[in-house]
Amino acid sequence: MDTRRRKLKFRAWRRGFREMDLLMGSFADQYLDTYDAAQLDQFEALLDLPDWEVFAWLVGQNEVPEDDRSMVLDQLIAFKYAAQAG
Repeated sequence: MDTRRRKLKFRAWRRGFREMDLLMGSFADQYLDTYDAAQLDQFEALLDLPDWEVFAWLVGQNEVPEDDRSMVLDQLIAFKYAAQAG
């Protein structure tokens, strides 16, 4: 499990554009160590999506399709807004 977490953190910090690197990497650093296998699956599914698609959801430009909604994505959205407020 630790190897998987390290790989996911690596991927989170290397998304393709700086805003997503910072957001996904910071989120991964804060939460991945507390996630169980199902939550890691949800995070990995987000990493497999195109950056611009996820970014549009995070900034509220597009609605999140019901098929893509998850507890981890909701937590990531809340994390983004908390970082913005702070």
